[in-house]
Amino acid sequence: MTRKRCVVLIDGSNFYFKLKDLRLHNLLDFNFAAFSKKLAKDYEVVKCTYYVGKVRTDGTEKMQKLFNNQRRLLAHLRKNKVIYSLGYLLKSDGKFHEKGVDVNIAVDILVATYENLADRIIIVSSDTDLLPAIKKAKEKDKVVEYVGFSHKVSVALVANCSESTLLKKEDLESFIIKS
Repeated sequence: MTRKRCVVLIDGSNFYFKLKDLRLHNLLDFNFAAFSKKLAKDYEVVKCTYYVGKVRTDGTEKMQKLFNNQRRLLAHLRKNKVIYSLGYLLKSDGKFHEKGVDVNIAVDILVATYENLADRIIIVSSDTDLLPAIKKAKEKDKVVEYVGFSHKVSVALVANCSESTLLKKEDLESFIIKS
């Protein structure tokens, strides 16, 4: 019998801010490889993708710092065998907003479904914009698991996914690499 396969899709901004709420905000200390393996349980992780808006430098010190930090994060992800998918950042009213990230995640849910890349799709995001893709994957007999955070649960994702896992701070602390 062949081993069951899964994909792990991590909404980077969502993940970062949920970790920050828990005071676990240094992503360069996070062991993504062990995290995805733990989420997969007895499934083989065929692909783990981290989605984030691409920082572009505009010559200002602040943007250069963000750009350099993102480059370090992307190198850390590569070291952890995590693929990354870049949307973009749009600045409006002095604030940055990610664009294209949700669409990239939704497309990857559908690609995993229709190209039969996985039996299980694990989504680490609380974004309800993903619901149409989630519902379609479930219609095609894929197990879709919502991985959220116990301190900020997406009721809509719990209701619409096949399974849910809600993480607490202590669940995540074991993935912090001690320097």
